[in-house]
Amino acid sequence: MSLAANIVVGLIGVLHVYILVLEMFLWEKPAGRKAFGQSREQAAATKVLAANQGLYNGFLAAGLFWGLYLGDAAGLGVKVFFLLCVLVAGLYGAATASRKILFIQSVPAAIGLALLLLA
Repeated sequence: MSLAANIVVGLIGVLHVYILVLEMFLWEKPAGRKAFGQSREQAAATKVLAANQGLYNGFLAAGLFWGLYLGDAAGLGVKVFFLLCVLVAGLYGAATASRKILFIQSVPAAIGLALLLLA
């Protein structure tokens, strides 16, 4: 179960690196606009805010990778903390921006938490 939990944590970390790239570097490009349903004008007007969001997603990824690096015993609290951060951010995003964020962020974080607690 520990291996499954760590795989899920790692995948969530990779997902947040991908979100960082989309928000910080591709926001105004076709891939970024498509991912977030932005027009050219909307993307241009919100690029600084998106870059800030991307940076926060990078911090989430870094925390998850840090927890993995620390190992099962020492990293458990770190992984739980950052998964809870992802879960709360996803719930807030789903409530305020797009319901699909619930399935992209919150559901995987909840699965990761469940696996960690079962391991």
